[in-house]
Amino acid sequence: MSPADPSSGRRILFIEDDDHMRGILAVSLRQEGFHVQEAASGEEGLQALHEHGADMVLVDLRLPGIDGFAVTRAIRRDTDVPIAMVTASSDTYDVVAGLEAGADDYVVKPVVAKELCARIRAMLRRVGGTSSNASVQRFGTVEIQREAGVVRRDGEEVPLTVTQFRVLCELAASPGWVVSRAQLLDRVWGYDFFGDDRLVDFHISGLRGKIERDPSSPELIVTARGLGYKLVPPT
Repeated sequence: MSPADPSSGRRILFIEDDDHMRGILAVSLRQEGFHVQEAASGEEGLQALHEHGADMVLVDLRLPGIDGFAVTRAIRRDTDVPIAMVTASSDTYDVVAGLEAGADDYVVKPVVAKELCARIRAMLRRVGGTSSNASVQRFGTVEIQREAGVVRRDGEEVPLTVTQFRVLCELAASPGWVVSRAQLLDRVWGYDFFGDDRLVDFHISGLRGKIERDPSSPELIVTARGLGYKLVPPT
């Protein structure tokens, strides 16, 4: 393992109530060079994050007591640490609710250890930084302050997640040009060979809900059917 390996020394907090699954995946992650803190409940996980911190959090959505949605929201109130939610199914409701709570990615059970490690490495590589060179860009009443990590609409700051901000910046890096889902998966999440196109669509939907005047009839983030998305000023 080279010194540049993003897994080297990185701390993963794994919140999962299934002891067997958590144990197996924790062993696999440690073999790949990660330091893994295990937690069997949402309460235990939040306490561990408070006491020890983490470079990334894996959280099961269906936890007893404080569920994964509440855990994700609680983490997002205090930190921008990357969060990948673990769900028993790719049910659209769960995925959308988890992303809206502040998660960056999702993994569907049964979890394949090698794929999980690859996705974690990709997320850790892409933390921080965007591809746009312009420090401030304006699209109608929406202003993107890339270096400050701030987006405003009508002068008011819009509370975007880190991943939503990165998606927006990638679109803003090529204004008026179509960016494909595969390109967004590669540039924002750092992978395309096992990415789910719906992940892009879910974040685009969330972005539209925050920056469009009418999300059902978007003027800024426009769909190029069958191709991808583009960011354009309203006409």
